[in-house]
Amino acid sequence: MLGTVATLTASKTYTGLGDLPHFNPDDDRDPLHPEVAALRAALKEADAVLICTPEYAGGLPGSFKNLLDWTVGGGEMYGKPVAWINASSVAAPTGGRDAHDSLRKVLTYAGAKIVEEACARIPVSRADVADGQVADPDLRGRIAVAVSRLRQGA
Repeated sequence: MLGTVATLTASKTYTGLGDLPHFNPDDDRDPLHPEVAALRAALKEADAVLICTPEYAGGLPGSFKNLLDWTVGGGEMYGKPVAWINASSVAAPTGGRDAHDSLRKVLTYAGAKIVEEACARIPVSRADVADGQVADPDLRGRIAVAVSRLRQGA
C-alpha cells in the first residue's frame, strides 16, 4: 500500500514509485526522466487524487516523500482535490498524525486542494490485505466513505 496514488476517474493506481529517480531540482526540467513524466501525466489526467501511505519513523517513508517532491515543480497538483488515507498500524505512537502533517505541508507547496473531510486514518495491517486488496469488510467500508467524500469535494 506504500505510496499508492489513485485517480478517481478510471481508478488508476500509480505503481512506479520504485522507478522514480532521487529528486534533484537540477533535473526538474525537460527532458524529464520517463518515470517522472509518467507520474506527472497521471496526475494531470486525474480529477482527484487519493494517497495512501503509512507513517514511518515519525513522518512519510522516504521513497514516498521523493514522489511528492517530484510533484511540486510540475504544477499538475495545483488546485487538484486531494485526500489521504493513513494506513499506520494501531501501534504508531502518533496515530499517523506526523504523516498527515508531512503530507499537508508538501501538498500545500504543490498547491493541491486538500479535502479535509475525506482524509482518514484507517489502520490496515498486512493481514487485512489479500491479493493486493483490502479484504476486511469494515475497513473496505471506511475506505469507501473516504473515497465518496473525496468525490463530493472534487
